[in-house]
Amino acid sequence: MKPIWIVDDDQSIRFVLEKALLREDLPTRSFTNTREVLAALEAAADDELQGPQVLVSDIRMPGGSGLDLLDKIKAKHPGLPVIIMTAFSDLDSAVSAFQGGAFEYLPKPFDLPRAVELIRRAVDESQREEVAEERMQAAPEMLGQAPAMQDVFRAIGRLSQSNVTVLITGESGSGKELVARALHKHSPRASGPFVAINTAAIPKDLLESELFGHERGAFTGAQTMRRGRFEQAEGGTLFLDEIGDMPFDLQTRLLRVLSDGHFYRVGGHNSVKANVRVIAATHQDLEQRVKLGGFREDLFHRLNVIRLRLPALRERGEDVPALTRHFLQQSAKQLGVEPKRISDAALAQLATFAFPGNVRQLENICHWLTVMAPAQLIEAKDLPPEVMAGAHIEAPATAAAVASAQASTVEREPVAVGSAAAAPATPTAPVAGASASAAWESGLELEAQSMLAAGRTDVWDALSRRFESRLILTALANTRGRRIEAAQKLGIGRNTITRKIQELGLE
Repeated sequence: MKPIWIVDDDQSIRFVLEKALLREDLPTRSFTNTREVLAALEAAADDELQGPQVLVSDIRMPGGSGLDLLDKIKAKHPGLPVIIMTAFSDLDSAVSAFQGGAFEYLPKPFDLPRAVELIRRAVDESQREEVAEERMQAAPEMLGQAPAMQDVFRAIGRLSQSNVTVLITGESGSGKELVARALHKHSPRASGPFVAINTAAIPKDLLESELFGHERGAFTGAQTMRRGRFEQAEGGTLFLDEIGDMPFDLQTRLLRVLSDGHFYRVGGHNSVKANVRVIAATHQDLEQRVKLGGFREDLFHRLNVIRLRLPALRERGEDVPALTRHFLQQSAKQLGVEPKRISDAALAQLATFAFPGNVRQLENICHWLTVMAPAQLIEAKDLPPEVMAGAHIEAPATAAAVASAQASTVEREPVAVGSAAAAPATPTAPVAGASASAAWESGLELEAQSMLAAGRTDVWDALSRRFESRLILTALANTRGRRIEAAQKLGIGRNTITRKIQELGLE
């Protein structure tokens, strides 16, 4: 395993962290200033095993700031988790650390077990990124035999020699970023960077700086000049996910970049040229957003040069078996265990589920099964509660799903690729949101009835804890363990999520 690099001019801090990490079988390498780190990174450029797994750096050191170091590392090693150590009172530095792309910040004086736990999380994140990179190189980019997916594959092939702007539409979790990566990989810009940003996940006040960068002193905490995503994607592709949620005033700035290829950093006076291909994605009906005044019509037409509609998983039920086996293989590789097999009966049960969370939900279910299924062969009874409940309540979304599960010859309802919304597979097929709501609420009711019938008197506490635990774990999985981002998505405070994690034993 690659070492944890510790950067601090305080010998006692280095010593304490080194000893604590070595007790956890985590190798370390220490530095006293930023110059040493940059030189070591340069020397390790040809040998990845010599580079760091995670970098932990102080902010204030002689010879260079930890924030300067963060900026330089993120420019060359964007996937490397960097933890910034700072004093409690140094709020501006903490804000700057997050704006600069830090994994997390560690307040001084720190509790040693918590510091080790944070570094361990960063190591896990780093290893997940490495596995994801290997997986992207070794595994098929996308799987799909359904006619709607074959249409998507053909469109990617036709666009392979083009730099044209593409708008990808589809429900959340349907794989829009995978399509964007495939478009990049098979384009003339494949040798350049692919930079993705979810415009809905970043607070409005930070999004402008995130996209366009900022000059030193542009706002409180902007202690250094920072390159934005447009500059980071120079010569490559910039993927703007959930573009429909972009604030209206920022839409104007984006339109200018798409129109003349130039932009200004926040607080800057010199124009910067952008040599970037833009691919945007949304789960929303942008035409409707334009009519309601929430999205600029001229920007919509700039983005909507080529539109690709990605089908929901319930529209491609015949792909569920192949995707399930693929994700089970992935989960086993990530966890270092033997891949589990799945029975035909379990696949048939999965095929009757509407998957309101689409392919992402199926992937999460496969992670759950890899950990929770008691035997190497997954049976229908091993499936998670939401699938068991949903399978009884939700009608099969497509005839193809039934055909896959029961080997019948029912014809598949046609779906027009390129339309703003998919036609339902059957006149009585439920709306995904309503189905998901009915499924979990009915499951909750059944569980409550069972506990009450058993004479339990702690039903409220027990179910509340399970609800909060699942909600927090789902949010943390969505943000890859980043607590602050998870709290923002859940609409709660940072202190609240930290307290809940402790109370619920989720550490």
